[in-house]
Amino acid sequence: MGMSVGNQGGLQSGRRRRRKKALMSEINVTPFVDVMLVLLIIFMVAAPMLTVGVPIDLPETQAKALNSQTQPITVSVNDKGQIYLQETEIGIDEVVPKLEAISKTGYEERIFVRGDKSADYGTVMRVMARISSAGFKNIGLVTLQEQDS
Repeated sequence: MGMSVGNQGGLQSGRRRRRKKALMSEINVTPFVDVMLVLLIIFMVAAPMLTVGVPIDLPETQAKALNSQTQPITVSVNDKGQIYLQETEIGIDEVVPKLEAISKTGYEERIFVRGDKSADYGTVMRVMARISSAGFKNIGLVTLQEQDS
């Protein structure tokens, strides 16, 4: 009445022991790098388009650059005396009404006046005087930083 015990494992002899695969603990950064390169290319193409489109030869000064979080309203006077609000040509009588219409913070809006260095000084000052007399307080002149030669 003896039973032969051929396999020591009994019931486990029919099953194979499977080892659990170790979890991969590495981070695959290839998709992240791909996305960053695409964003870099997009910003490199888009950055030149963000500048104001009126071609003006600005004078150079030793003033420091201003750090700004918001985009100011830009009024430009070119060498022919034409006045532009952002990129749209306007007459001197239209400067104040259009500024009042597009200013988001009222008379606290930052306004940059860009005058070509060969533009008539009187025209630039008339534009600034109209903006100032309308009640706008944050008016600035835009120049280029002077290069050491």
